[in-house]
Amino acid sequence: MTTIQAHLVGHMALIDRGDLDRLLELARRSEEVRLETAEDDLPTITQMRLAEQGGAFDFWKEPAEDIYSLQDGEPI
Repeated sequence: MTTIQAHLVGHMALIDRGDLDRLLELARRSEEVRLETAEDDLPTITQMRLAEQGGAFDFWKEPAEDIYSLQDGEPI
């Protein structure tokens, strides 16, 4: 059995390069495979979803990060 871990982002999935190589190897056993990659920048909305769903900002949810209150700073 082969286990593939993927992070789903909308209609896309991010997987480890080694897992991708393994999937390609398996697929090529039964048919010709063409890999298309997006070398250009990802659309902004895709980048935002990756950051949100990928856990890049999860640290903000930690209680230790909640260091400011309404009394901090000066009103504008």
